[in-house]
Amino acid sequence: MIIEELKKSGILTEEQEKALKKEIETSGKKEEEVILEKKILSEEKLFSIKSQILKIPLKKIDLKEISPTLFKEIPESTINFYKIIPLSKKGNVLEVGMVHPEDLNAIEALKFLARKKGLEIRIFLITLSDFKKILEESKPKEEIEETLKELEKAIKTEVEKKPTIPELERITEEAPIIKAVASILRYGIEGESSDIHIEPFKDKLRVRYRFLGNLYSSLFLPITVHPAIVARVKILSNLRIDETRIPQDGRFSIELGGRKIDFRVSTFPTTMGEKVAIRILDPKVGLKKMEELGLSGRNFAVVNKAITKPFGMILVTGPTGSGKTTTLYAILQKLNKDNVNIVTVEDPVEYFIEGINQSQIKPEIGYTFAIGLRHILRQDPDIIMVGEIRDKETAELAVHAALTGHLVLSTLHTNNAIGVIPRLIDLGVPPFLIPYSLSLAIAQRLVRRLCDKCKKETKPSKEVKDLILEEIEKLPNEIKKKIKISQDFKIYERKGCDECHKTGFSGRIGIFEVLKMTKSLEEIILQKHSEMKILEEAKRQGMITMRQDGILKVLQGITTIEEVLRETT
Repeated sequence: MIIEELKKSGILTEEQEKALKKEIETSGKKEEEVILEKKILSEEKLFSIKSQILKIPLKKIDLKEISPTLFKEIPESTINFYKIIPLSKKGNVLEVGMVHPEDLNAIEALKFLARKKGLEIRIFLITLSDFKKILEESKPKEEIEETLKELEKAIKTEVEKKPTIPELERITEEAPIIKAVASILRYGIEGESSDIHIEPFKDKLRVRYRFLGNLYSSLFLPITVHPAIVARVKILSNLRIDETRIPQDGRFSIELGGRKIDFRVSTFPTTMGEKVAIRILDPKVGLKKMEELGLSGRNFAVVNKAITKPFGMILVTGPTGSGKTTTLYAILQKLNKDNVNIVTVEDPVEYFIEGINQSQIKPEIGYTFAIGLRHILRQDPDIIMVGEIRDKETAELAVHAALTGHLVLSTLHTNNAIGVIPRLIDLGVPPFLIPYSLSLAIAQRLVRRLCDKCKKETKPSKEVKDLILEEIEKLPNEIKKKIKISQDFKIYERKGCDECHKTGFSGRIGIFEVLKMTKSLEEIILQKHSEMKILEEAKRQGMITMRQDGILKVLQGITTIEEVLRETT
């Protein structure tokens, strides 16, 4: 149907028409799927043509207008098999969106449903991506709402009356609470969130999800379900459900889609009750290769060379949530080979990597970074990863390990790469040991990556243009020569589409600055370790700052100028 129309319109040649029809016949796929896979037309254009052919209006979907309760009107099997979505219900008129309204079997199924429920059906055409988006966004909330109704009946308690421990234990083993918590977790996984926050207030329970670094309120639940939900999470995490006065930490795992997903749990007592923070550790999202971090050009070359050395210390620095651990794991994955012994001491172990010996510190029983590192050195390691250098003892042991033939990876809290050297000295490391132990200092931040599907080109304002040109002028000559930029250059800004959940962004990427140890830097440290002198040496060796690295990514259309300024101001 559509292929013939495209042939008549001159969009397809006769040969293309035959090839497409043959592929549809052999693959069993729909016309739309094959046309979109071949990128012959955009989805918007394709469904616009289909709308004209079928004389069925194409409806643009607003997710906010679709109530999860509508999914009760059509059986789940019908929704998935025929790609039908309930859009709204006014009186006895049910509006539905169909990806394939030409499917006679689907129409018959709708007619049967209409007769059974006494409804009048009004059909709209919707795009395939809209169908998938609605299904992803609406179904988990519907499940949660349904299970919460069951849960409230099971609890049978008032806000003022707290369930006893035996009652909580019983409730957490019943289906409604199990389904409710499972739905909350799955909603976070499918939405590619990094964290889930379950927060009690006076009259409601708020569930927020962190997506691309920002928190979004997603669910507001009755406060009556709070004790049961917290207790269920605690049981999964092997925490004490009868202890609500002090913070507790735990973790648990589930299998989903053939991959193991870990959850790191932290409970925290507040005046309104226990708050729960759950970190989602999904290998699909969290584990990255070095090439995916955002390291490029000189930065990638310098880091790649440093990790091939058999000894020395590589320190990654930045604030909490800047992607330091992700960078360390990317390096470890590249170094993970049968002929090397890699041992780590972490707090916590975020991702389990096969082939690497990972250890979790436990300060409550006296097992600290320093003690772990001391014992690692007796384990015949080639490569050591210490989660964080926090104190003098750990710093001295890490330096000693680097000096005695080990490659040491760790993190430090400083604002930039040049701050690593004075920070090590502040921790008590003698200045004369730093040149012989420190190989590399990497500082980083995370910025949101523009969605490639919808980002749009724009002309920068005079203020932004001047700022970009000023930063480019400060770049090392080697890099400046490679940049071709005219006076009327363009940058990109976000727009928002279904692919990126209307945010305009898709994932995050690092911006970096990398300082390597050189003979000149050694002399500066040994003579007088002023940050000004270190900065001069950094410029001499061709280091670019995080802001400059961000500006280069702005010019490449990877991120926006607002993102870079937010992280580097």
